[in-house]
Amino acid sequence: MKVIAGVDLGGTNINYTLLTGDETFLIQGLCEHPALVKKGTDVCLQQIADGLQIAVSRAGLGIDDVVAVGLDTPGPSSSTGVLSKRGSTNFGHDEWKGFDIREGLAKRISKPVTYLNDGNAAAVWGHFNIFGADTQPTSVSAIIGTGLGGGVIIEGIVVKGRGGFGGELGHVLIPYQSIAGIEGLVPRCNCRRTGCLESVCSLGAIERTFLPYFLPKYPGHEFEQMDMHSAAKLVRGRAEDGDPLSREIFRVQANAMGLFFDQMINTFDPDALIIGGGALETKKEFQDWFISECRVAMPPQREEQADIPIYIMPNGDTAGARGAAIDALKFARQSGLI
Repeated sequence: MKVIAGVDLGGTNINYTLLTGDETFLIQGLCEHPALVKKGTDVCLQQIADGLQIAVSRAGLGIDDVVAVGLDTPGPSSSTGVLSKRGSTNFGHDEWKGFDIREGLAKRISKPVTYLNDGNAAAVWGHFNIFGADTQPTSVSAIIGTGLGGGVIIEGIVVKGRGGFGGELGHVLIPYQSIAGIEGLVPRCNCRRTGCLESVCSLGAIERTFLPYFLPKYPGHEFEQMDMHSAAKLVRGRAEDGDPLSREIFRVQANAMGLFFDQMINTFDPDALIIGGGALETKKEFQDWFISECRVAMPPQREEQADIPIYIMPNGDTAGARGAAIDALKFARQSGLI
């Protein structure tokens, strides 16, 4: 059986999936292997290769059944997989600076490798999950995690941009001042800008901005006794359970997402808007509430655009690997490999 492998390389783990030529995923759920990115490029590439062997064995296949590999990593990087000369955001080793990870992996495993950044890869999966092989629709995906990634798919093609920075949606500036209840708040991002989407919609924003801002308004809250880093990780769960402070933080984030989606509607007139990431790995009731709060902040749309749907991306933990595999499948078909 000829299959495509999807490899999602993160700062801690590597996640794998396998995709057949008829677009069936052979691995359901997480299939992980330690990344060891902090030990440098050579160690990590071998980890990817070793984990791939484990993944294909889990599916009852051999490594020779893999005809191509789709790889995604955190950025910043070029569209072809050359990491920034400052290194990857999540890979703490000097060898990653300016490293061509796509070419390096292709040489290590002696197979063709395609490349997407992790936000674009997740966007490919979200788009494919809704539209399948239909190449006509356009979608915009925002992936909320520690930061905020995303991607734009136009007529089935992911927008990578001239330097690989297409779909850096987290750094689109939004009119956050129009959100009620955050008077005087100045959301700053690690990119050194103020008011970009990531500065409001991310785990980092909760820790850096929202907890210090809202805690004085809720005296005696359990988070007062915790460091902000630990407390930030609990906000999603507390919000889902109805904690007023945590709900207020997520309301602001949802309103910010609505403002951002309004910009995307007027830029791309998309067929779908998609929200993914760990922030919305919750029960459907909370997801529906979040989407309704997104729409609260969106200015009135044209009648023809008012029905653009907002979806929650499924399989969030495996979205990157799945999107990378779908991208590689397209390459394999064009190259006659499958």
